[in-house]
Amino acid sequence: MPKAVVLEKYCKSCRLCVDICPQKIMDISTRSNEKGYFVAACIDQEKCTGCTLCATVCPDVAIEVYK
Repeated sequence: MPKAVVLEKYCKSCRLCVDICPQKIMDISTRSNEKGYFVAACIDQEKCTGCTLCATVCPDVAIEVYK
């Protein structure tokens, strides 16, 4: 089963992953990182197809997708 993992310390809440996800399972969470950004999160891993669009579009290389 594919899995999208956000490396929270690198996330800057740019929302690019949220906008590009075809399954609409990425969102900005209520957790913040040490820099004060509310980090992105995959809210439904079961629906993740492993397309890697979220990781590809992330300018901070803050998302890893495992297949």
